[in-house]
Amino acid sequence: MPFLQVIEYQTSRWDEMQALVTQYRKDTAGTGTAERTTICVDRAAPGRYVAIVEFPSYEAAMENSNLPETEVLAEAVMALCDAPPVFHNLDVSQVIED
Repeated sequence: MPFLQVIEYQTSRWDEMQALVTQYRKDTAGTGTAERTTICVDRAAPGRYVAIVEFPSYEAAMENSNLPETEVLAEAVMALCDAPPVFHNLDVSQVIED
């Protein structure tokens, strides 16, 4: 069953955050299990972002979470956030395509 992790965060250090994500993708090339990541900018709240990370399964997400590079990224991201991020861990029950 597909699994999504939605991360809501606030940062005034967008460029630094993007540099971290770019480096993480390089560091986990071939070992990361995420299938897609979509970064969204909240039009109504400047400095607020939402990352939607798609995995083939919960187990794949946990495998990704256990990578040493993920731990390093998480610590660095926390330092750049203006407030603690909010995580939503979601099992996909239905996909409707129009």
